[in-house]
Amino acid sequence: MSDRSTSKYISLILRHKPEVIGISLDEHGWAVVEDLIAGVSRTHDLDMETLERIVAQDEKQRYSFNEDRTLIRANQGHSVPVDVELPEMTPPDVLYHGTGRKYKESIDAQGLIPKSRLYVHLSGDTGTARKVGQRHGKPVVYTVDAAAMHADGYRFFRSVNGVWLTKSVPREYLSILTEDKHDEL
Repeated sequence: MSDRSTSKYISLILRHKPEVIGISLDEHGWAVVEDLIAGVSRTHDLDMETLERIVAQDEKQRYSFNEDRTLIRANQGHSVPVDVELPEMTPPDVLYHGTGRKYKESIDAQGLIPKSRLYVHLSGDTGTARKVGQRHGKPVVYTVDAAAMHADGYRFFRSVNGVWLTKSVPREYLSILTEDKHDEL
């Protein structure tokens, strides 16, 4: 199996379903590396060298090791309740959210909600938001008035891989930047 396939499986385990391979995450989302390797190895080729390569080469920087590389966790995107100890930060004035057009009606009605995840994921630039949106079909990019949200008491966190997170974005803080990939940004 490819590193990409193995990485996706590790993401599933560390973000959503650790029980699939018989491991558990601590309250901060950490898993014991030896246990992860043993569990994943039942269906995917995985050893420490491969795991280190996957973590180092992951373009989205999905994972982090602890200092002595005995523990590993996903940086964000969990549906299982964990506290990955994200630093609360003042966001930039504007953030972006990319999604597929099929979700536009729901977002326009209720704002952004985390659905099965713990947080809504926001991007610091339109290019990243557009890429995220394209994974869900024809992209729609929303502008988020993060400065107003923050002034109104909403909390923002920044993951180690640069993704901005918040619990929800009410619709009054949203505007559509673009619905068509050919629109000017």
